[in-house]
Amino acid sequence: MARFTGKVAIVTGSSNGIGRGTAILFAQEGAKVTITGRNAQRLEETKQEILKSGVPEDNVLAVVADLASEKGQDELIDSTIQQFGRLDILVNNAGTAFLDSQGRTGLDQDVSDFDKINMRSVVTLTQKAKKYLIESKGEIVNVSSVAAGPQAHSDMMYYGMSKAALDQFTRSTAINLIQHGVRVNAVSPGAVATGIGEAMGLPPGAMEKVSKLAA
Repeated sequence: MARFTGKVAIVTGSSNGIGRGTAILFAQEGAKVTITGRNAQRLEETKQEILKSGVPEDNVLAVVADLASEKGQDELIDSTIQQFGRLDILVNNAGTAFLDSQGRTGLDQDVSDFDKINMRSVVTLTQKAKKYLIESKGEIVNVSSVAAGPQAHSDMMYYGMSKAALDQFTRSTAINLIQHGVRVNAVSPGAVATGIGEAMGLPPGAMEKVSKLAA
């Protein structure tokens, strides 16, 4: 029997990169998986990658949603429960990086990038998922970053700040929820070349160069 047979997982930001890889592995290991992102085409690509590995189509739910909005979060949780009847694993992977919608960085960047995606949406989505995770004695995995460490990141300060806040949120919710049998952990990847760069308006190949410099 596969490791996650009988489990239901939500993986946010699963239209590319780390989220896509995570969703594929969960599905291959027997979980029923809800994948979600804002780009319908890339989300469909994730679904097809999952199905190529022999996973039944009934085990995959694709939800196109903006998790910066309460409506998008409600749609994600409600549709998962309606389709699969439970929730065992929440992977908070969705996030933004170091450019705002006008290409600004550092102190000139719109603070909403800090507020909406990398932190606030994680908190509110976790609140919405809490009762289902308690019922299943499930798990939460927050995808943080090495950028949360003590070193400064002047061009991507909001990103680093939000990931540091995510680490503190992880520690605090781990203590808060373990009494209900829910485990909470975080992982902190280094620079990874994913589709987020092009989604932010960077030229093709830019994130690959960044990941090599940070290696």
